[in-house]
Amino acid sequence: METRDRKILFKGLVVDLEQMEVKIGEKGWHLFQIVRHPGGVGVLPLHEDGTVTLIRQLRPAVDRQTLEIPAGRLDPGEDPAACGKRELLEETGLVAANLESLGFMYPSPGVFDEAIHLFLATGLQQGDAEPEHYEDIETVRVPLQDAVRMVAEGGINDGKTALAIFRAASR
Repeated sequence: METRDRKILFKGLVVDLEQMEVKIGEKGWHLFQIVRHPGGVGVLPLHEDGTVTLIRQLRPAVDRQTLEIPAGRLDPGEDPAACGKRELLEETGLVAANLESLGFMYPSPGVFDEAIHLFLATGLQQGDAEPEHYEDIETVRVPLQDAVRMVAEGGINDGKTALAIFRAASR
């Protein structure tokens, strides 16, 4: 990709906003603004009885509570599996003996460079949750097939959660 005139317009707590011109083949140079994000991890905890643990939390960006898989932001240079184990413990109190990759996703590649690594957690043991001071999280445990139905019917609208549920159900 050929670029020019790159500059950071905004440097934030979680994201930065970069502006640049990009050459699009014979179409010439075009202005783009891209939200830069360090990436994240999402973990679908699957219990031996076929249920999954999801979390319900307030998402101010959409002004509502959402039902999601436990997830979090990667620290610079952090291994995605290590991040996944940390977030799983913090948000649910669950400790996984096994993490299986479910691949990754780009939530909104037209605007964000964020990539989210997805994992299926098994061999679960319950410990104590340690949420961040600003998080108010409720855990919800449902059969995996009910979660699939909830995605299909619009009861779960978070993209990373929907994809992790579909990928886990199809394995």
